[in-house]
Amino acid sequence: MIQHYETPIMHNPSVNERAVIQTTAFLWKYGSRLYNLAERFYGDPEYWWVIAWYNSVPTEAHIKTGDVIYIPINIEDAFAVLGV
Repeated sequence: MIQHYETPIMHNPSVNERAVIQTTAFLWKYGSRLYNLAERFYGDPEYWWVIAWYNSVPTEAHIKTGDVIYIPINIEDAFAVLGV
């Protein structure tokens, strides 16, 4: 039997939605990886996409050395804002 999963409908957080989420700034360095940040902040590298989605960057290739990205501290709050 094949099990189908529903695709969640998410949106990019607005400025007002971002304002209620506590974040920490991270200066992107050569060798930085989203999955390493997810492991460090959430204990699970599979949540790399939360950081990417929150920052409106589809992949690490869209982040340049020296860019500042923001990491939601509480992943449950991030899920709520992202619509997950």
